Amino acid sequence: MNAIRSLPRLSAVLLAFAACVAPLAQAFELAPLPYPHNALVPVIDEQTMQIHHGRHHKAYVDNLNKAIAGSTLEGKSLEEVVKGIGSAPENIRGPVRNNGGGHLNHSLFWRLLTPGGAKEPVGALKKAIDEQFGGFQALKEKLTQAAMGRFGSGWAWLVKDPFGKLHVLSTPNQDNPVMEGFTPIVGIDVWEHAYYLKYQNKRLAYIAAWWQVVNWPYVAELFA
Repeated sequence: MNAIRSLPRLSAVLLAFAACVAPLAQAFELAPLPYPHNALVPVIDEQTMQIHHGRHHKAYVDNLNKAIAGSTLEGKSLEEVVKGIGSAPENIRGPVRNNGGGHLNHSLFWRLLTPGGAKEPVGALKKAIDEQFGGFQALKEKLTQAAMGRFGSGWAWLVKDPFGKLHVLSTPNQDNPVMEGFTPIVGIDVWEHAYYLKYQNKRLAYIAAWWQVVNWPYVAELFA
């Protein structure tokens, strides 16, 4: 009888022990795409989306989790990790920079794209672009130049500074503008894995087509 009475307490002890020895849940996860893999055809082909999201982005997430395991970065948000890269432990700073930036960049990138979206910005964002760049076409040319001018792998960005002014810039590898205090609102991925299956070495053709699937309402949200 005493043994029976002790079962609930024993079960609680076993559960507590299991919680201690069970593997910790990963800090970051790969979110599903907000649309099917073939949704952006013909601008971006289905196989590229499958590989880009399911392999490349997943690798950034997995490697980031490995890098920060047991470090002071565990429990921080992704933006906090990337924004504070300068204060990350030196022994993991490189992997965190590359993989944390890769995760943040791609998490934004997928949402910046949409099938059948508006072809250009409107409202306050359009007004800011007109005032600061002389019109949408001028902005497209400036961003295209930044993307084409990035030697090797990297990104071209439209960003907002802390005072609300827009800028065009480019970053190498998987660096993100938040590392320099900017808020990214448009990002063009010019790593070859983003376009090579369809466009081969024709980066300019990829960039020209890319403008057809920009999610301008979401960009406007980021700007606001």
